Amino acid sequence: MNKNGMVTEIHTKIRKEPFTANYELVGKELGRGKFAVVKKCTDKATGKQYAAKLLQKRRKGADWRMDIFNEIAVLELAKVNPYVVGLHGVYKTNSEIIRILECAAGGEIFHQCMVDNDEAFTEKDVIRLANQILNGVAFLHRNNVVHLDLKPQNTLLTSARPLGDIRIVDFGLSRRMDKITEVREILGTPEYVAPEILNYEPISNATDMWSIGVLIYVMLTGESPFLGDDKQETFLNISQVNIDYSQDTFEGISSLAVDFIKSLLVKNPRNRATAEECLSHPWLNPHSHPHIHTMSACSLDEP
Repeated sequence: MNKNGMVTEIHTKIRKEPFTANYELVGKELGRGKFAVVKKCTDKATGKQYAAKLLQKRRKGADWRMDIFNEIAVLELAKVNPYVVGLHGVYKTNSEIIRILECAAGGEIFHQCMVDNDEAFTEKDVIRLANQILNGVAFLHRNNVVHLDLKPQNTLLTSARPLGDIRIVDFGLSRRMDKITEVREILGTPEYVAPEILNYEPISNATDMWSIGVLIYVMLTGESPFLGDDKQETFLNISQVNIDYSQDTFEGISSLAVDFIKSLLVKNPRNRATAEECLSHPWLNPHSHPHIHTMSACSLDEP
């Protein structure tokens, strides 16, 4: 592990034969980022579908292989957890590293949060999915890994209809933590970053827990709690914890859900609930609230 918490030793064999010798690309792109594209592919031998993530090894002249190897190492570590996307192989070309990943056919949970969508999440749905997200994150934290970019776009579903299970993806910013080395970096997506990131204070497991609080808020209300008109306003809202818990925003949503979010969106990371504590919260225990109804919880406009 290097001083920034990145793991550079991996055990997965990196294959050098052409990726297309074993897999055939099918259909449209599943996703695209600045330096990566995700496409659906089929294993020619078995016919099983996977997602191929193609990443450029060099970005703006810099070599990003260590970041890619770090992500592979985290996926290797988490292969026993059902809620972290599975890694099935790695290929290398002169310009790219290609990872073969489990295909989460339901796409991003963001797409379930649509205006007037009868398929949008109910609170009962969010409780089930939150349990899965927290089980995955608790596993990572027990193994001293912080994700650092938890958001709806990095939380996929195995199927959309019927509503499937969670797969946590995109560990490109993840870091391994220890009790000796402090990691301080400006990482993450503006709407979801914790106050300590903005203050350049040490990163910890609690940094992920803030992001989970924002994520659950979005899943329940369809609103992004700290989003401002620009990045500066968003960061100000985060640093001041300017958040709306009004009845209008949480109409039809239980008070236990609000209490759960409040346990996470706390400025001092030491006072935030841990993943293990969240899993014991009454909101995630179905016997605590058998009355929770099934009205849609999300109404977010897709940008």
